[in-house]
Amino acid sequence: MTGTPHLPVVLLHALPLSSAMWRAQAAALRERGHTVVVPDQRGFGAEPLGDRPPSLDTVADDLAARLDALGHETVALVGCSMGGYAAMAFLRRHRHRVGALALLATRATADTPDQAAGRRAFAGLVLDDDKRDQLVERSSPLLLGATTRAERPGTLAEVLAWSRAADPRAVAWAQEAIAARPDSVEVLRATDVPAVVITGAEDELVTVDEAALTAAALPRGRLVTVPGVGHLQPLEAPELTTRLLGELLDSTAPTGEGDSTC
Repeated sequence: MTGTPHLPVVLLHALPLSSAMWRAQAAALRERGHTVVVPDQRGFGAEPLGDRPPSLDTVADDLAARLDALGHETVALVGCSMGGYAAMAFLRRHRHRVGALALLATRATADTPDQAAGRRAFAGLVLDDDKRDQLVERSSPLLLGATTRAERPGTLAEVLAWSRAADPRAVAWAQEAIAARPDSVEVLRATDVPAVVITGAEDELVTVDEAALTAAALPRGRLVTVPGVGHLQPLEAPELTTRLLGELLDSTAPTGEGDSTC
C-alpha cells in the first residue's frame, strides 16, 4: 500500500480500552507517512480523569485543545465505539476541523430510555467493589464477535486484561457521558466529507442496521460490514481496518497525489 500524506489522523479508542487498541493502525499509518494522534480519553491509559461532570462535549473539547497544542487545524477523525460518540460530539462543536470521518461500532442515534438506564446501572455496578469483577468478566467478551472469541483466545485475553485494568471511575464517567449524548443524525447529515462506517457482522452491541442508518446519514458515507468480526474491528480485523482507513485517507489527497494500491 502506498500513498501521499494528507490530513493528520486522530484515532479515538473504545470503552473500556485505551489508545493501545490502535497500535496496529497507528504504526501502519505512520509508515505511510501520516501524522497520527492517538489520545487516551479522560481516565484511560495515562490521561487523568479530572473533576469535570460526565459529558462527551468535554471529551470533544479536550481533543480540540490537544490539536491546538499540536498545531493541527483539520484532521481525519476516526472513532471506535465510545470513540465514535466522542467523534460525533467533536463534529457538533468543531465541525470545520474534520476533513474525513471514520465511525466504527457506533450508532448515530441517542440511547433509548432503556438503553440509557442500562448504561447508568452499569456505571453504578462498576463502582461497587463487590460486583465489579463479575460485571467485567460477563460484559467484556461481548466486545468481540463469536468467531474471535472461539478462534482467537489471545485477543479475548487481551481485551479482558484491559477491561480489568481500567479505572472504574473512568468507566462509570464514560457510561454516564454516553448515556446523556444527543441524537447525531442531523449532525452527520451536515458532514459533507469523505466518510466510512465500519461494522462487524457479529457485533452484539451495535447492529448492522444501526450502522447502515449511520452511513446513510452521511452525504458521502460508505458502509463496510466485516464478516466474522464483532465490536472491535481494529483488534479483530487489523489489516482490513488499516486498509479501509488508508482508502479513506487516499480519497482526501489532492488529485494526482493520492494514488494507492492495496
